[in-house]
Amino acid sequence: MSTQVDAALNLIAGTLRGWRGAASFAPARQSPEQPLKLYDIEACPYCRLVREVLSELDLDVMILPCPKGGSRYRDEATALAGRAQFPLLVDDNTGAVLLESADIIAYLGKTYGRGARRSSPVRRGFDVSTAQLASALQWRPGGLRGMTAEPAAVPDQPLILFSFEASPYSKPVRARLCELQLPYLLRNTAKGTWTDMGPPLFRDRLFKAPQGTTRNRRWLAEHTGQVQVPYLIDPNTGAAMYESQAILDYLNQTYAR
Repeated sequence: MSTQVDAALNLIAGTLRGWRGAASFAPARQSPEQPLKLYDIEACPYCRLVREVLSELDLDVMILPCPKGGSRYRDEATALAGRAQFPLLVDDNTGAVLLESADIIAYLGKTYGRGARRSSPVRRGFDVSTAQLASALQWRPGGLRGMTAEPAAVPDQPLILFSFEASPYSKPVRARLCELQLPYLLRNTAKGTWTDMGPPLFRDRLFKAPQGTTRNRRWLAEHTGQVQVPYLIDPNTGAAMYESQAILDYLNQTYAR
C-alpha cells in the first residue's frame, strides 16, 4: 500500500480522535529526569489513548514494543505487571508501575501535568470507541499493522524517533518499529501554537511563523534546518533521516530478517 494511501487512512483515524495528540498547548510542569517507559502495542487502542496524552504533555518516553508473538519486551512486561496487559507504564523517577490506560492518564496528569485527568463514563466510552475505530483503520492484508511481531535483529542502543501521536506519516513508522520489536526513545514533537497547524508547506507559506514552538521542534529546527515528522536517528549506525518511506526502507534493510 502506498505511503499516500496510508497517510489518508491515518488522517481519517486522527479525525475520528479529534486530533488528540497533535498539539501541546499545556505541556508538563516538569520533565522527568529519567525517561518514562511504556510497554506498548502500536495498534492497541488503549495504548493510543496514553500516547495521545504523552504527546499533549510534551513528555518523551522510551517505547518498549510488545506485539503479539513477541518476547523481547513482552515477557519483561508480564514479569513486572503479573500479566500480559498493555499499556504498561513504568516511571523509574517515582517507582510507579501502572496498568489500565485511565489510571496511567490520571497519573501523568497528576505527576507531570496540571492535575489528574479523569473522564466521565460517557467521555471514557467515547474515547475508547473512537480509539478502537482509529486502530481498525490500521488493518492491511495480513492483519492489523503494528500488532504482530516479525523477526528482526536486536540493536545495541534504542533508536530515536521524533513524532507525535496524530501525525499521519509517523504512524506507519511506529507500527513497523513495533512489529520489529525495536526499542526507541519517542521524542514527542507536538505543535505548540495554532500557527503550527496544517501541513508544513501550507503552514510555512501561510503563517511564516517560528518553527520551534515546543522543545523537540526547536531541536529539529536547530539541528536539521526544518521541522517535520517523522525523523529517525539510529545511534547504532549514525543514520538520520526524514520521510516515512525512506525510514521504512531503512528499518527493513537494517533490522528485518
